[in-house]
Amino acid sequence: MAGTLDALEPRAALAQIASDFHARGWMSGTAGNLSARVDDGHFWITASGKPKGRLDADDFMLVRVTDGAVVEKRRAEDKPSAETSIHAALYRCFARARACLHGHTVAACLAGDRARKGANSLRLPPIEMIKGFDIWQQNPRVDLPLFDNTLDVTKIAKFLEARFSKSPPAITALMIRGHGPTVWGAGLQEAYNRFEILEFVLQYAARRSAR
Repeated sequence: MAGTLDALEPRAALAQIASDFHARGWMSGTAGNLSARVDDGHFWITASGKPKGRLDADDFMLVRVTDGAVVEKRRAEDKPSAETSIHAALYRCFARARACLHGHTVAACLAGDRARKGANSLRLPPIEMIKGFDIWQQNPRVDLPLFDNTLDVTKIAKFLEARFSKSPPAITALMIRGHGPTVWGAGLQEAYNRFEILEFVLQYAARRSAR
């Protein structure tokens, strides 16, 4: 990916990210979803059931931020991603967010397994890479918001919107147990960088605990 992702048309950039994440094993098969906000009222998001290593511009749907309703799609049979409600909730909570990336990684699932039952956050190791989230303290205490998984994804969206509206997280990321991380940013490049950083931190934590 030469240059910044923000210089590309949003759907082209998202397709590049999906191909990259798929190659790294972070979006296997049809798992995961990606979105980019195009204005204050709408965002493009991957349609459901699309192989993430082979996306093109027609595999995205334009969705309304206020209620997650589909306003444009290229194929009549396409359906919105199951996690559309989570993306919409994050865009409603954070006006600065312009991109949201959700993947399924082994390191994230292992990290969620290690968290105690009922915990609503996961303490991240205070390693240098945390600076990628604009955390500049020495040995910072950084918690990754943690949510329980459920088949009804709209419930997760409601929980996170209520929680983040009252208390914004320290970093622009969250994790769903046994499911995967979601990272957002002020642009596509920032969101991409931060997803990569979070994955590094979670892999470090997984390997450290396995020693």
